Formats: sequence, C-alpha cells, structure tokens
Amino acid sequence: MTTFAANLSMLFTEAPFIERFGRAARAGFAQVECQFPYEATPEAIQAELQAHGLSLILHNLPAGNWAGGERGIACHPDRVEEFNRGVDQAIAYATVLGVKKINCLAGIKPAGVSDEHARSTLVANLRLAARRLAEHGIDLLIEPINTFDIPGFFVSTTAQGLSILDEVGAANAFIQYDAYHMQRMEGELAATLSKHLARIGHIQIADNPGRNEPGTGEINYSFLFAHLQRIGWNGSIGCEYKPAAGTEAGLGWRQQLAQ
Repeated sequence: MTTFAANLSMLFTEAPFIERFGRAARAGFAQVECQFPYEATPEAIQAELQAHGLSLILHNLPAGNWAGGERGIACHPDRVEEFNRGVDQAIAYATVLGVKKINCLAGIKPAGVSDEHARSTLVANLRLAARRLAEHGIDLLIEPINTFDIPGFFVSTTAQGLSILDEVGAANAFIQYDAYHMQRMEGELAATLSKHLARIGHIQIADNPGRNEPGTGEINYSFLFAHLQRIGWNGSIGCEYKPAAGTEAGLGWRQQLAQ
C-alpha cells in the first residue's frame, strides 16, 4: 500500500501553517512534509506532530529570500556562509522533529556567474551539507526543477542531478524526483524511475498541466503508482500539488488511482 505524505506548503494553505498538521491528520494522512518549517519553532511543530499522531518525513534547507523570488542559494558563490548557517538551522529542526531527509534547492544561477563557477559552488556546498547531515543520520536530497516554472533554475534534469551527485560522492545524497517537474522537462517517468530507483531518495507528485492533484492532467498516475510498486519503491510519496478546488474536496484521487 502506497504511503502518501501531505505537503503542508501546498495543501491546506487556507489555514495557518501550524494548523495544517491537524487538517492533514483529519484528512487521513499519517505523514507530512513541508518546504520550510522555520516560521514555527521546532517545539511547536513537535507538539502538533505528537497531538495528531503524525511524522514529518522531509523539509528543505533554507532557500534565501523566497518571498522575493529566490529559489535556493546553493549555487550562489557569494552566499556560502549563509548556506552553511542554513545547514545548521535545518539540522537543529530535523534532530528535534525526527526528520531523516532534507532537500537542497540549488537555486537560480546568478547573473554574471559562469556555469562552471555555479556548479563548483553547488558541489562544494553539497559535500559539506552531506557530511554534516550524515553525522545525524540524515539523507541529503537534490531536486531537479523545471525551467518553465522557474526560469534559470540551475538543476533541471535527472541526468544533471545525477552528474552533480557523482561529483559530490556522498553515500547519503540522493535525487528528489518530482514527477511534475520531470514530466515538463523530459517525460519518460516510468523508465527513469526504473533505471535510477536506487539513487532516488524521495518522490513527489502533481499533475500536468496546472500542477493540480493526480488525475487532473496528462500523467497516468494509476499506471505510475502500480509501476512504483512493481519496481520495489518502498518509500513515501509527497503530495506537492496545488488543489484545484480545496484540499479535502480533491482527495478522492487516493482511492481512485492508488489501489
């Protein structure tokens, strides 16, 4: 049986962040994930998890000025000290909350920075992060993101992400495979998942076009969920989509597509 985790940065967003944990539990989720937990204290989040019998399975490293349009700073040569502080902050939250996977957003390549300089900065930052996270038994993830939604995002294909991980050379570093982003960039979802399953640390879903819930677009999620079971995926699947008409109203896909 597939285990789905509610992404609290995308679902139940009509409620304040701290109230979304209870909403997720009442909607039938036992696991949750989020992009950035940092607007609440780890103790407040821990209390919500315990009160509702939830586990938080993943969050991101701090990613710069999100409201200002930044989408990660790991490839920014002039932000290395800030990146290092973000690793410390993410570990502090993860150790309190029992999180075992932390995702790193590479970011948009800054103007005037060469691809080579951006890549070497990213690789060095990932090596540091992987080493620090390994000390706490935490896996590091890197997520390729489509360049239609985020023009200029530095890591945008599975092959590029794997090449960077090869250079990083850390046993606890994996791809976060978002089916929506990779459908937009390259397609071949089933074949890619089969070929690289051992190097994928987490999977997220949304349909295309629109990034709404599964079953609203072109991705055959009934096939894809069955395929993941056939090839032996035993991890959770994060629901990082934009509900078309309210989160609870759109949850019927779990019964219709994930048998």
